[in-house]
Amino acid sequence: MSISHVFVAGAGLMGHGIAQVHAAVGTRVSLYEPDMARAAAGRDRIAGNLARAVAKGKLDAAASDAVLARITPVSDVAAAADADLVIEAVFEDEAVKTALWASIDSVAQASAIFASNTSSISIDRLAAATTQARRARFVGMHFFSPVPVMPLVELIRGSATDDATEAVIRELSVRLGKQVIVSADRPGFIVNRILMPFLTEAMHAYEQGVGTAADIDTGAKVGLNHPMGPLELADFIGLDVCLGIMRVLEEGIGGPQFSPPQVLLDLVAAGHLGQKTGRGFHSYPR
Repeated sequence: MSISHVFVAGAGLMGHGIAQVHAAVGTRVSLYEPDMARAAAGRDRIAGNLARAVAKGKLDAAASDAVLARITPVSDVAAAADADLVIEAVFEDEAVKTALWASIDSVAQASAIFASNTSSISIDRLAAATTQARRARFVGMHFFSPVPVMPLVELIRGSATDDATEAVIRELSVRLGKQVIVSADRPGFIVNRILMPFLTEAMHAYEQGVGTAADIDTGAKVGLNHPMGPLELADFIGLDVCLGIMRVLEEGIGGPQFSPPQVLLDLVAAGHLGQKTGRGFHSYPR
């Protein structure tokens, strides 16, 4: 199956990066938000990414212009009508995602593949928002942030996902320069099932006064050779996103290792969500 038009639903942290990597390999992209200003802002973020690549000599100006020209901000799901692939990258909330999938399913062509960038929610539960005929072409395609840099895609098959759909997503992922791992449709899949208990324990160590946020992160970076400390990583992901994933894991698997620490609940309640708000476990200049 040839993928010539990708409809990306969500122009935020993940969505704009997903749009960028598809446009970079020559694919036409519709970047959707229900508010046109937000869709345009997502395209502007891509323009900024490309401008920095040009300034560093990693990309020439003509190639940058060509990538940007392939991306069209849209505010109507009707733009998905001729898409070969729809990728959903909206907030990690099952109700939000299923409502969006139902609306897109009503306009997309029958042959279109639906792929969710969900980091934890069951593919079968998301696919249930679409028609029975669509579910064979519904799959998880979990990218990692920042999408243009991180070389991994986590592919999750639902119970109805067919072999042809998996093959298309595998081939596309390789074209995007990504390595593919395959996870069963279980809460948190592979990466977040491993990651979240690590972040949880780091948060417990912080709230119990075992060490400062800086020392906990330095311990992981220097002692474990991690590129980023766990509290810094949680801030980067978004503390609200981490909380949402932990709740899915707690509900779906159980166990104290998946239970959100009180310090995380307090920070999210106060609106301190990490880098995107300027404060989380660390503070960030804005």
